[in-house]
Amino acid sequence: VQLQASGGGLVQAGGSLRLSCAASGRSFSSYIMGWFRQAPGKEREFVADISRGGGWTSYAESVKGRFTISRDDAKNTVYLQMNSLKPEDTAVYYCAAGVRGKSADYWGKGTLVTVSS
Repeated sequence: VQLQASGGGLVQAGGSLRLSCAASGRSFSSYIMGWFRQAPGKEREFVADISRGGGWTSYAESVKGRFTISRDDAKNTVYLQMNSLKPEDTAVYYCAAGVRGKSADYWGKGTLVTVSS
């Protein structure tokens, strides 16, 4: 599985962005998909994941209520809608397939999100 994330950019605090991650290859629908992020000087951290079929989702406490993960299996794409962005959300965001806790089987190249105060 190859993953390509897009949608990052510069936004003011309080603004919104939607990240997309397109997957190539078959069996996209069989993977638990997720988003992680890595801020400068920090370790990569879990942001959100979504089950096969999209029936359940989970979020890091720091983004709960502000971010929403979703998937469209017909388009082999997973999304991360980010609202009420804060400067501390600034990071490179990575999508992942086959998420298991803090690890995953496949990783995409990241997309940079910068939130200005």
